[in-house]
Amino acid sequence: MAITLILADDHPMTRAGLAFWLTRTDGFDLLGEAGDGIEAWRLIEEHEPDAALMDIEMPRENGIAVTRRVRQARLKTAVLMLTSYKARQYIMASIQAGASGFILKTASLEELEKAIITVSRGDFYIDPAISNLPELSSTANQLSPREKEVLVMTAQGMSGREISGELGISERTVEAHLGAVYSKFGAKNKTEAVLMALKSGILLLDELIVGQRDSLP
Repeated sequence: MAITLILADDHPMTRAGLAFWLTRTDGFDLLGEAGDGIEAWRLIEEHEPDAALMDIEMPRENGIAVTRRVRQARLKTAVLMLTSYKARQYIMASIQAGASGFILKTASLEELEKAIITVSRGDFYIDPAISNLPELSSTANQLSPREKEVLVMTAQGMSGREISGELGISERTVEAHLGAVYSKFGAKNKTEAVLMALKSGILLLDELIVGQRDSLP
């Protein structure tokens, strides 16, 4: 089944180029385009696509505000921030708003395709070109070394069986560690747990990026 998407970007040429590519890439179904945040929210609310490619700076309402609306409405749509900005404040503001990923406009189309697929299946994605984000201060919800190890591997897209084989523990033990992580963060799933760990500084972007680089063919 194709991944349904909406595209939001206020630059007509950028939007047209991405729309052209999306409509001609197998596995994607572009449901609509928006040139501003209000129109982007209308399309998301109407179609509730699997994913939304969202520019940060747009007229009427920016992408971060739209992302916050999506999270508050508890829609299934995963928001992938598509932007020229890689400053720390934009990344963290996107994460705090509930974005499932962050990719630069300088990324290759192959990397963008990978990012869309990653966020649409419920995983977190950070552009490999982004690195050295300073750690945030952490005051609570500390994880044990093993819990953090399991969370990092989960965030990198590894299955319970793969983590079990890598660490030499049973799948039931992997599930127990994840359950403990969810409980400490009050998270409902791995995406929420990863977002909370990133915001608290327990998990660093570089830890996810390394795993994504290692998984490239």
